[in-house]
Amino acid sequence: MIDIKSKREIELMEEVCRIAALTQKAIEEAIKPGITTLELDEIAEKTMRKHGAIPAEKGYPSGIKGVPDFPASICSSVNDVVIHGIPSRKEVLKDGDIISVDLVAYKNGFHGDCCRTYMVGNVDKETKRLVEVTKQAFFEGIKYAKKGNRLGDICHSIGEFVHQNGFSVVREFQGHGIGRQMHEDPGIPNYGKAGKGVRLEPGMTLAIEPMVIAGKPDILELDDGWGIITEDGTNAAHYENTILITEKEPKILTLL
Repeated sequence: MIDIKSKREIELMEEVCRIAALTQKAIEEAIKPGITTLELDEIAEKTMRKHGAIPAEKGYPSGIKGVPDFPASICSSVNDVVIHGIPSRKEVLKDGDIISVDLVAYKNGFHGDCCRTYMVGNVDKETKRLVEVTKQAFFEGIKYAKKGNRLGDICHSIGEFVHQNGFSVVREFQGHGIGRQMHEDPGIPNYGKAGKGVRLEPGMTLAIEPMVIAGKPDILELDDGWGIITEDGTNAAHYENTILITEKEPKILTLL
């Protein structure tokens, strides 16, 4: 069931999403060669708590026997790690790396979810293109995030743009509705058929998140039960915002 947000609920969503965006800004300013992913995690938690929010990913249940709950405030996915990388004091960013930072802030009963892929120092031309195409895929998708359109219009646009640029989308993971729960209906894959799926209505809040691989779309799971890597070792990028469907153009809630 898709939850249509009331005016007051949208105001609370706007507040927590702004905190998520401020947290990404703090991380962006801190990223440089030599910093550890654990240091970035600490910056994220400190920023959220400063604004009265908490990191919703910390303690998120794995749902898998033997796999502990997620231990950190952000997912920090470096180079060939697609999603769900766990921050570590041993993981030091170096010149030429890329890192996807996925975070969810929680305040007043609502969630704000966003991800950015950052370039560390001097990144090669093709990796830079991967990051740029991934970000642009989001904006290609939300051109169709309008009242009366179908969810598949967004999904199709993202997948086509990525493939036209010679990259692959991850098929096993997807975007989602968001609000009182971190993950709500509907699921939003980064591929699909235009004209299919639920009809978009004002008051829907959606986390749209292209996850793009430079090489083949095949993925593997790390032994920690969380991290997902590319099977062929090529880099991956990830870009996400929480958006609101309105009577007119979509509103991006996690951009400052």
